[in-house]
Amino acid sequence: MTTAASRLELRALLDELHDAATTRLAMLDDTLAGLRADRGTDVADDEHDPDGVTLSGEWARTVGLAEGARREIAEIDEAVRRWEAGTYGVCSDCGRGIPIARLRARPFATRCVSCAQKAGA
Repeated sequence: MTTAASRLELRALLDELHDAATTRLAMLDDTLAGLRADRGTDVADDEHDPDGVTLSGEWARTVGLAEGARREIAEIDEAVRRWEAGTYGVCSDCGRGIPIARLRARPFATRCVSCAQKAGA
């Protein structure tokens, strides 16, 4: 595969990941709205309410997943900004190219493998 074709493949992957994360976040936001409605205006007494623990646990899990999706979207948006600036695929530490295999596995990577290992990332 040519470098240009690889780059187009990676850009398409970024767009695909962004769409998937955005869809996932919308579903999680809908789930949170449903949990909010289930809980109602009453303050749940999780210690004594048999459904309270379930609602609180589901709420915490869903909030965590939504935060993860927001972080992923932010990382992808930053990768797209690097793409548009012409710095996508360039290691932020050493300035060398990030191997295509790494970018396929982690399309929003900012470091080459060596620099990522040195940074502990």
